[in-house]
Amino acid sequence: MTNTANRKTYSSIEMNKTQILIGFAALLLGTLVYIIDRPPGDTYFVSNSSIPISLHSRLPSLFGAVGNSLPDFIHPFSFILITAGILSCGKRGCIITSLAWLVVDLGFEFGQKYKEFSLRFIPDWFEGIPFLENSTNYFKLGTFDILDVSAIILGTVLAFIVLIITIKKMP
Repeated sequence: MTNTANRKTYSSIEMNKTQILIGFAALLLGTLVYIIDRPPGDTYFVSNSSIPISLHSRLPSLFGAVGNSLPDFIHPFSFILITAGILSCGKRGCIITSLAWLVVDLGFEFGQKYKEFSLRFIPDWFEGIPFLENSTNYFKLGTFDILDVSAIILGTVLAFIVLIITIKKMP
């Protein structure tokens, strides 16, 4: 029985590897925006890297104006695909996953618009914890942009379409 359960889990993840790979490929593209087009001090993982990974001053801008909102497109797109792929979602699960990531990403974007409100919910104990320690600066220094909202919605819709196209029926 355990062997059957293990095969089912393996085959479920195997069945959705296309979704997972597309999601990770998109994340890689998004990472290039931060490494090439953005100054290293503007990005938490670039400025806090133990090795100098920024190519900002060494290469010309790769993404141009599109690079301003491209991460807002890529984030929901990639995380929806990765999440649904790992969970081996059916159509209903794809809808729930897409809506959940849409809410998360829009929450962060609108959190930048309503800074004072958002900052009240960040606990003091986030200080000193990698990634979480940047939460205050994200909301305090971040700027709301309606183009980012549009990119988030477009990324969500496109991810859902890709999920539906790549979904495989359970045997």
